[in-house]
Amino acid sequence: MSLETAPATDAAVTNRWAGAPRPQTAENWLTRAEEVADILAVDAIERDRANAAPHAEVGLLKDSGLVTVLGPVEHGGGGQTWQTANRIVRTVSRADGSIGQLLGYHYLWAWAARLVGTEAQISAVEELYTTGNLFFGGAVNPRDSDLTITEDGDELVFNGRKSFSTGGRVADLTVLEGVLEGTDTHVFAIVPTDQQGIVFAGNWDNLGQRLTESGGVEIRDVRVDWANAAGFIDRVYQPLVYNTLNVPALQATFNNIYLGIAEGALRAAAAYSREYTRAWPYGGEGKSRGTEEFYVLEGYGELASKVWANAALVDEVDREISEILHDERENLTERRRGEIAVRVAAAKLRIIEDGLEVTTKVFELTGARATANSVGLDIYWRNLRTHSLHDPVAYKKHEVGRYALLGEVPEPSWYT
Repeated sequence: MSLETAPATDAAVTNRWAGAPRPQTAENWLTRAEEVADILAVDAIERDRANAAPHAEVGLLKDSGLVTVLGPVEHGGGGQTWQTANRIVRTVSRADGSIGQLLGYHYLWAWAARLVGTEAQISAVEELYTTGNLFFGGAVNPRDSDLTITEDGDELVFNGRKSFSTGGRVADLTVLEGVLEGTDTHVFAIVPTDQQGIVFAGNWDNLGQRLTESGGVEIRDVRVDWANAAGFIDRVYQPLVYNTLNVPALQATFNNIYLGIAEGALRAAAAYSREYTRAWPYGGEGKSRGTEEFYVLEGYGELASKVWANAALVDEVDREISEILHDERENLTERRRGEIAVRVAAAKLRIIEDGLEVTTKVFELTGARATANSVGLDIYWRNLRTHSLHDPVAYKKHEVGRYALLGEVPEPSWYT
């Protein structure tokens, strides 16, 4: 068994980069992501069905160096841009949408200190996770009640429940968010995951994205020093427009998860058609192979053109938001923030609709035998359908429509 054909849980696979130099360029990092994707693709279907906590898969991400691709070079990180990070998420998602989601969320939470923290907090968090090769999760679900935060001297004490907590048991660090009791003041903090006060339900058993560790969590008296409350100086929050980029940045990552899943579906279906799809014997044209069928060629042409068009749009939006994320934080205006949110929304609504078409129509092009569980083409639709329900795409159309018709940009919210 070669490294390329061994399961992702094989120790020999996860150690394949031991002693190898870290990639130095964006192109080299994308090549490394392709290597990771090739490993994940081998047993993606079997791991999806087993629905076990993806400890080995996160270990693979760590061993490959992908976890620290945004981390500072001086601490051993890749020092890459968000444009590269999102391409990495897309590449991994082609092979395994669950692990692509975990990695994308990790990148956002690893950037959280830069989004809302003070300069000292940014420096401390980036050194911590980069030198330690640590993986992030987040107990931040706006649709649930906020965690309650009480003060106890120089400490903040978090309590409450969240029904979703992506990263869960496989994360080294967890981002908490709650409201200071008796106020409307929101506080973000990063805490070690492995502590008695963080209790994961282990109840994520959904249609798709089954390995994302997105189940419920209970927070019981988790203590954080006031000094580690992100963005607070002398217990007073220091607001910037840049603070509100967390949602557009995360939604841009969603676009790459969805695009990667659609690309993976098209690639897997095409491979199946080339090897197994048969010509229809009653067409009167005597074709010998399914790949000669006019409707099959037309179908792949239509789906490929939509995927390529989506890739062009997502790439351009990623370039724009990456420039904003890496610019000086004080430079961002409310108008520019709203415009990039609209652009992200436009890309999202397109890749969701076109991606769902791709992941469904591939069955028409591969044939009835491709519905066998052993083939596993359903994983792409299940994954895209599940995560694309994160927030209603109808509201994305509304945001884009108001901008196109009235020139209005959306107000920052937990989903905009």
